[in-house]
Amino acid sequence: MPSAARPARSTAPASRPKGAGQWALGYTEPLNANEQMKKDQGGLEVRERILNVYPKTGFDSIDPQDLRGRFRWWGLYTQRRPGISGGRTAVLEPEELDDSYFMQRIRLDGGRMSADQLRVIADISTRYGRDVADVTDRQNIQLHWIRIEDVPAIWGALEGAGMTTAESCGDTPRVILGCPLAGVDGDEVIDGTAVIDEIVERFVGDPTLANLPRKFKTAISGCADHCAMHEINDISFVGVVHPELGPGYDLWVGGGLSTNPMLAVRLGTFVPPERVVEVWHGVARLFRDYGYRRLRTRARLKFLVADMGAEWVRATLEKEYLTAALPDGPPPAPPRNEGRDHVGVHRQRDGRNAVGFAPRAGRLTGTILRTVADLADRHGAGRIRATTTQKLVILDVPDAQVDPLEAALAELDLVVNPSVFRRGTMACTGIEFCKLAIVETKANARDLITELERRLPGFDEPIGIHINGCPNACARFQVADIGLKGSLVPDDAGEMVEGFQVHLGGHLGTHSRLGRKSRGLKVTADGLLDYVTGLLSTYQAERDDSESFADWAQRADESALTGGGS
Repeated sequence: MPSAARPARSTAPASRPKGAGQWALGYTEPLNANEQMKKDQGGLEVRERILNVYPKTGFDSIDPQDLRGRFRWWGLYTQRRPGISGGRTAVLEPEELDDSYFMQRIRLDGGRMSADQLRVIADISTRYGRDVADVTDRQNIQLHWIRIEDVPAIWGALEGAGMTTAESCGDTPRVILGCPLAGVDGDEVIDGTAVIDEIVERFVGDPTLANLPRKFKTAISGCADHCAMHEINDISFVGVVHPELGPGYDLWVGGGLSTNPMLAVRLGTFVPPERVVEVWHGVARLFRDYGYRRLRTRARLKFLVADMGAEWVRATLEKEYLTAALPDGPPPAPPRNEGRDHVGVHRQRDGRNAVGFAPRAGRLTGTILRTVADLADRHGAGRIRATTTQKLVILDVPDAQVDPLEAALAELDLVVNPSVFRRGTMACTGIEFCKLAIVETKANARDLITELERRLPGFDEPIGIHINGCPNACARFQVADIGLKGSLVPDDAGEMVEGFQVHLGGHLGTHSRLGRKSRGLKVTADGLLDYVTGLLSTYQAERDDSESFADWAQRADESALTGGGS
């Protein structure tokens, strides 16, 4: 908390919801089961039981508050029990959905890994996780099929290699997004690596920030492509050059998707590099103290920002949480590349190359990850980065090694020059492992990529197809060209089957916007391939010269958006 000498708290406008559980207004008693769980014991404190109790007593002995609550503070979620259909997701009790295995999320701030670290992850996947690994769109790696008995050995291996699972889930400061080319891209405005490291070192695991109203997502980047997705994070520092003060950051707050998507807003401030940590800490505490805790569905920072406005947020931040006001600053320049994925071969400032490549919707194996680590040593300097689009990048590749590396990656089905369909398709975990999901995602994504490459071989317009298993937007379906939200939809016989609500024309970039949701535009999972093929064919026939899919989808008549599918 700020010191006792701080100015009195700002008087809230009359529009502030009353009794929303804000600590700053005196509502300190728990208002729901999640808040009660955190008051009973903090999430970080479950670590000792995970290491020394539950591996000995077994899965069935785990306290439910730990299992479905505090375990998340250490990146552990129970998997979905196999064989449960999407139609039963919302009607079964948690214990009926739980399998006795876990998803383990590994925190990789800025997406950074060494080859040795990636080999450790690969070994854990093959030894303990049935050789499954997913690269996420938040630069983490997730493993599956993890037994509680194996967690101590897994954490020991990760921590011995300088990695952690701390606060990779839970009501905490989650992994910090950064540019995978930070420090090597000659066009970057500023390198955010040092401030990311300082925030992680000082505040990940800090008990004073381990009980936020909900998750707190951060992006810090000077990338010319804006690859850290500042528009949809709780707090983002975007590289800019102040005309008098030089390189620094523009501050954005209040972005987030899920079931109530909102784009972040600029506060109009310039943050010098030496003040980033202070400002980040200030916003995190502002969220902790003023964030809504009565309803989980309104506990994200975006709701506070939407209710109170950017001016209130800036004034409260400067008055109550910072040592001095911030100067006004310029907005960021438009992105250099609207794609933001760093796939392909990119020249580094030192003359070497960054080689980015695409798995199929982020799905990999531990066996493949080990080979990627070996390739990074053989053809580069052992530095690997995860991107915010479920891709990977190997840094520091000399010119003479680019072609051999590309060929070696191709043998693993990792493509440096992918089709627009492989490049732009993302998928969340889906019903295979996720207890919230309604539909399969990874397999649908794989089949969609393969079939679109076959059916539309000449299609070359960049296209983002994001497949989500439920409304929670882990794959960012609202900001995709074609966003597919898992749901139950009627088939031709009127039976409710697995399918998707379709969102069209979403975009992050020069003209950021949420996708268009047309009334009744739904497609069955079985009809997905035909629908997307028809939709893209219609776009090709109707678009104006050089018109992007997102622009066309925003203006097209609803009849054109049916795509001829189910």
